[in-house]
Amino acid sequence: MAFHASAPRDEEAKEVAPEPASKGGLFGTGLSEWFALPIGMTAAVPMIKLDWYVVNEETQLAAVFVAFCVAVYSQAGGAIYNALDERAQTLLKEHNEAEDKVIAALEQKLDFLKANGNMVQDFEAINAMRETAYSQLNAAGAVKPQHDIKAQMERILNMIATEEASVTEKTKMAIMKEATDYVTEQFSSDKALKKAALDSAIAQIKGGDAKADPVAAAFSTFLKKKAEAAAASTDDSEEVAQRAALIAKMSAIAKTENMFFDFDANGKPFMKA
Repeated sequence: MAFHASAPRDEEAKEVAPEPASKGGLFGTGLSEWFALPIGMTAAVPMIKLDWYVVNEETQLAAVFVAFCVAVYSQAGGAIYNALDERAQTLLKEHNEAEDKVIAALEQKLDFLKANGNMVQDFEAINAMRETAYSQLNAAGAVKPQHDIKAQMERILNMIATEEASVTEKTKMAIMKEATDYVTEQFSSDKALKKAALDSAIAQIKGGDAKADPVAAAFSTFLKKKAEAAAASTDDSEEVAQRAALIAKMSAIAKTENMFFDFDANGKPFMKA
C-alpha cells in the first residue's frame, strides 16, 4: 500500500475499519418501518389533547418544509448525491495524482542519492586519472620542443638546398647563354670556322670518317677558359652577395615562423631568449 499524507481513501477505510452489520428496520430493531405510523398516531392524540403539542401556523410551515425536503430527497436526491460525489471523486483523484507525483519525485531523488553513494571513490578515481594525464603531458612536453626544433632545422636545410639548386641552375643557364653567344659570334665572323662546321656536318650525314666537331670544340674551349678565369679570379663579391641574401632569407623565415633560433649577419645560428 502506497503512503499518502491525506485522509485514507474509501477502499483503504473499508479495509482498516469495516462497518458493523446493522439489523435494519425501525430504529435498528429489525421491525418494519411501517410500525412508525401507528406509533406516531397513538402518541399524537394525547399530545394534542393535553396541549403538549399545539397545531398552529408553525406546524404547517414545518409540514411544508418537511414535505419539500422529502420531495427533494426522493426526486433529486440521487442527482445531488451523484454531482457532489463526482466532484469529491475528482478532487480525490487530483489529490492522489499530485501525491503520486510527489512520491515519484522523492523516489527518484532517493535513487539519485543512492547512486551518488560512491561519489568519494569516483572523485578519487578522477583525481588519479588527472594526475596520470598530467604526468604524461609533462613527459610529452619535455620531448615536444626537441621535435619542434628538429622540424625547424629541417625546414631551414630544405630551404638552403632549394636556394643552392636555384642558384646553380641560374649560373648554368647564364654560362650556357654566354657560351652560345660566344660560339655564335665566332662562327658568324670566321668563314673558315663556318666551312669546317659545314664539312663536319656533311661527313656525319654521309657516315664517312668522322672529323672533329668544330662547334663542340669551340664550346669546350670557351668552358675551359671560363673555368680557368674563375679559378684565377679573386673577386668573390657575387658569392658574398648570394650568401648575404640566403642568410637574410633564413632569418626572415625564422622570425616569420616563430622558430626557436635565428641567424646573425655571418649566418651563425643562435637561440632566442
